Amino acid sequence: MSEIAKLQALEILDSRGNPTLAVTATLANGVTATAKVPSGASTGKREAVELRDGDKARYGGKGVLKAKGYVEGEIQNAVRGFNAHDQKGLDKKLCDLDGTPNKGRLGANAILGVSLAVAHAAAKDKGLPLYATLVDKPANLLPTPGLNVLNGGKHADSNVDFQEFMISPVGFPSFSEGLRAAVETFHTLKEVLHKKGYSTSVGDEGGFAPQLKSNEEPVELILEAIQKAGYKAGKDIVIMLDPAPSEFFENGNYVFAKSDKSKKTSAEMIALYKSWLKKYPEIWSLEDGMAEDDHDGWVALTKELGSQIQLVGDDNFVTNPEIFSKGIKDGIANAILIKLNQIGTVTETLDCIQMARDHGYGAVISHRSGETDDTSIADLAVAVGMGQIKTGSACRGERIAKYNRLLEIERELGSAAKYAGASIYKRWRG
Repeated sequence: MSEIAKLQALEILDSRGNPTLAVTATLANGVTATAKVPSGASTGKREAVELRDGDKARYGGKGVLKAKGYVEGEIQNAVRGFNAHDQKGLDKKLCDLDGTPNKGRLGANAILGVSLAVAHAAAKDKGLPLYATLVDKPANLLPTPGLNVLNGGKHADSNVDFQEFMISPVGFPSFSEGLRAAVETFHTLKEVLHKKGYSTSVGDEGGFAPQLKSNEEPVELILEAIQKAGYKAGKDIVIMLDPAPSEFFENGNYVFAKSDKSKKTSAEMIALYKSWLKKYPEIWSLEDGMAEDDHDGWVALTKELGSQIQLVGDDNFVTNPEIFSKGIKDGIANAILIKLNQIGTVTETLDCIQMARDHGYGAVISHRSGETDDTSIADLAVAVGMGQIKTGSACRGERIAKYNRLLEIERELGSAAKYAGASIYKRWRG
């Protein structure tokens, strides 16, 4: 009675007001579950394809009725009667049905919607939360969150080239206490910005997006906010950066078009990061330090800084086990960002995380800039126990939903709950 009986899809809106998919899976025994698919703005070129209609008369061409049609038509016909508890078999069937290396025919949004909805239905059928069914081991480690408190790049209309400036509460005994400290710092940062006459409007992921004097000023502002909130930077709360330089990599140079109009070579970017780390030892994680096409730059960055801080690959790895495997072989980065919709199935996502674990890489479970109130990544972060999640700032409902889900999981686990906290930070910073 746990066979897939019906799939339904609905064109809904994400946090930017753009169309995305919600997929509902119904099992033969009447169990139903729904998954909602996110969408990215700063995307890697090798990500799985998000199928859009291209009809300019609807949502500027961003509609997803074609993907909806595939879910309720070809995909449903192919998986009806399939055992919902065979996630690996289902995901292989979905990939084979699509028949392309990037899920470009049926769309990664359609495929992920089905894969994730069925995973939820299978968990519900067992009477268990999703985090308890995704992997075959006890799950009790709450991740350390990275809150994006200042936005730039493609996530904001500001003169800051770097995309994300995050805080991570590492020095606390529990997830709830760490989250509280981070939220207090976020609100203090708002006061700091207001007193300096800066705008406190927010970007796509809930971080503040003011016009600032430089790419470095956000770090100074965050350090001030941590101190004024009553915490110690580098001990209680640390800083994480995501410059997203693929967005400003042009003809082999990094062009700071939004700030000082300067150009930097790969070597000069590495020198910039080294100078920041010397000046700001509170920085411990650098995501996408180099552009996805700057292979040699990535190798050089990893040789220079890979033993000092966490270096997270995102655009260059795109949660793809095959691509990630090559990056590991080439000695690139020491951690990977994990986004479900970059690859398109639950199984491939879990395979990528396991590959990271097997090779001593960190793994950071991540949201997208175009999100929904779906909380699957909170459960995923606990299930895999890699100890890190980034899911936006301390405002905007689609971001808060994930934090609230983690608070619920912490309560469900009770005394068994552990918080990653400093154990993650100390891996690179001692």
